[in-house]
Amino acid sequence: MGAAVSLFARHALLPQGWRRDVLICWDAAGELTSVTDNAAPPDGVELAEYVLPGMVNLHSHAFQRALGGMAEKAGSGPDSFWTWRELMYRFAGRITPEQIEAIAAQLFAECLRHGYTAVCEFHYLQRDAAGSLYARPAETAERVVQAARLSGIGITMLPVLYSHAGFGAQPLKPEQARFRTDADDVLRIVEALAAQRDGQVEVGCAPHSLRAASIEQITAVLAALPSERPVHMHIAEQQAEVAQCLAATGRRPVQYLYDQLDVDARWCLVHATHLAADEIALIANSGAVAGLCPTTEANLGDGLFPLPEFIAAGGRFGIGSDSHVSQSPVEELRWLEYGQRLQRQQRNIAATPQQRHVGDYLWQTALQGGAQASGRKLGALAAGCRADLLVLDDAHPNLCGVAVSDVLGSFLFCGNDNLVRDVLCGGRWQVRNKRHLAQDAIAASYKRTLARLRAL
Repeated sequence: MGAAVSLFARHALLPQGWRRDVLICWDAAGELTSVTDNAAPPDGVELAEYVLPGMVNLHSHAFQRALGGMAEKAGSGPDSFWTWRELMYRFAGRITPEQIEAIAAQLFAECLRHGYTAVCEFHYLQRDAAGSLYARPAETAERVVQAARLSGIGITMLPVLYSHAGFGAQPLKPEQARFRTDADDVLRIVEALAAQRDGQVEVGCAPHSLRAASIEQITAVLAALPSERPVHMHIAEQQAEVAQCLAATGRRPVQYLYDQLDVDARWCLVHATHLAADEIALIANSGAVAGLCPTTEANLGDGLFPLPEFIAAGGRFGIGSDSHVSQSPVEELRWLEYGQRLQRQQRNIAATPQQRHVGDYLWQTALQGGAQASGRKLGALAAGCRADLLVLDDAHPNLCGVAVSDVLGSFLFCGNDNLVRDVLCGGRWQVRNKRHLAQDAIAASYKRTLARLRAL
């Protein structure tokens, strides 16, 4: 079955919506060559009932997968992102490149099983435990790319620019030594990764945040980076960050960023949780993508993104699993909607006059935003895009007898079973009958890694 280069879908989600009797074909390079609706099923071609494009995970710190569940004990005072960060620092100080690869492979296999077919890796563990660059500056980034190849997921690698501990070029703390990079370091890593670029791998960059990278450094990196490459940045995640930016610059983070740089559609502004009205308009009008990570933002107590106002302004958004307390795009999109319902005491928030079905609006819009943020040809069942798709489990009770117009509503908002049955990524089947093809070997390596880390 792995050699198949076509699939016939009774129902497939195309850019223009659900269509019947769709013949989907791809080539050996993993690119879709034709997508034809109202077709007849050819002899010998595999059949599926419901097929949709795989989701893009636009924000990931892969090593944090190993932290899952370890930060859920209350401290002596109020807990927040900033107290969680101290645990993350301690954990990051212990991990070897080999362990980074094992953790990333486990995460990526889980992401595939739940419906992500691409990931944008915001990678800032660049140095060894003593704070020195490895002999190969891209050592740890290469390990994460290798994990992506092992799992089969597509990846956009984003080496992080991380020079300061806070606004005003505050010196890094000892526990941040593994993250330290300047503009030259980042560009050296980008150059070292050039040979990795192909249909499944892209390379961009990620200034960590306005508090960790100066405008001068960001400008230097962007001047040397090819203009089509994606640029990601954390921004306005925490109220404390907004207050610190105001104190240092007299402007809120998004205001200050747009004052200083030409932010356009190559940018992904991660979180952007705390926005003033003019900042919503700035992001929407620039064409940048807001990178929303609802399960992590909830886990860390960040706050709620102003989704209705952003939709009304024509803003673009995608979703990411960030710290990986969840590896499911269903859960991200569900909680993106549910957070708004709880805050506003209303229902069916993420919709427009053109698309009243909330599940369809969320999946299609997050697909488009994630594809843009990845810098890769993703996000649609259309010729020229990567052959990344999901086959849903039509035998599951949640999809039994459901109208096609309600399939995505049932997928996103009904129950907790994983309804993703099979996953094709880059033209290769990576998940069959809800199991990743290398699931046992990847999990065994991950378990050995966790046992060593937790014994330290």
